[in-house]
Amino acid sequence: MDRLTALNVFRTVVDLGSFAEAARQLRLSPAAVSKNIRELETHLAVRLLNRTTRRMSLTEAGALYHQRVSGILDDLHEADATLAPLQQQPRGLLRVSAPVSASLVALTEAIPRFLECYPDIALDLRLDDRRVNIVEDGFDLVIRGSDRLESSSLIARRLLTLDHVLCCAPAYRARAGAPASPEELKRHNCVQFTLSGHADEWTFTKADRSVSIAIDGRYKVTSSLAVRDALRAGFGLSLTPRLYVQEDLAAGRLVPLLEDWTPVETTLYAIYPSARLVQAKVRAFLDFLVETLGASARHDP
Repeated sequence: MDRLTALNVFRTVVDLGSFAEAARQLRLSPAAVSKNIRELETHLAVRLLNRTTRRMSLTEAGALYHQRVSGILDDLHEADATLAPLQQQPRGLLRVSAPVSASLVALTEAIPRFLECYPDIALDLRLDDRRVNIVEDGFDLVIRGSDRLESSSLIARRLLTLDHVLCCAPAYRARAGAPASPEELKRHNCVQFTLSGHADEWTFTKADRSVSIAIDGRYKVTSSLAVRDALRAGFGLSLTPRLYVQEDLAAGRLVPLLEDWTPVETTLYAIYPSARLVQAKVRAFLDFLVETLGASARHDP
């Protein structure tokens, strides 16, 4: 038995004084109306209605129950009405968790524009590379980067694919030489972004061949931008999202390596609860993310 449906059926039958009229108003069959009343009475173990072929009347228990149920249903309808503006107009506090480097490179500069477009939204943006729990931590939406998205009851919307590039500074290449194959990475000073899903193993493909190399460098760090700083300083080489170093590559401050091999990709996803219940503020931010991060991808050479 759907309890809420049964309560609505019971109240409508009593208010209209007719099973047939209730069926028409609720767009149910007369048999469905009768079934809901019967199941409700069975659940309560009490008769609510006296009914004959000619008339229907409330029992004493039915009259008391109708009074209480009507008040409860009115409160529910009022509660629904108070949330209607939130569903129709983007407003309220929006709590979002996003990775640090991707946000600073491709997102945060555009945040003021989003807030200017939606003056009734207050944004609490937490930049954090750790994997938060969207439900337990109370977020409306999280942005997560992964090359393998785990199974979940949440909705995942693809935002941006980050292709990676193996690179270093010209000074490091002049000093240590350029690797001719992925296997030669073992003799190089590799800088590792430890929060990556592939921090300890870098995978490269070429034609039908795939090679995975175990990495154990001297410098491990939890920020991709710190990896970029180490590369600029000529400390070593690293596998990093091209988006973070594209200006350095274009300016010659960094140079690509193993260009005939294709490294792993990472995809940024927006993760949020069931699409059927998405509030207007979340939908507005999703549209903003698609537009902003899509522009970042288009500008990536």
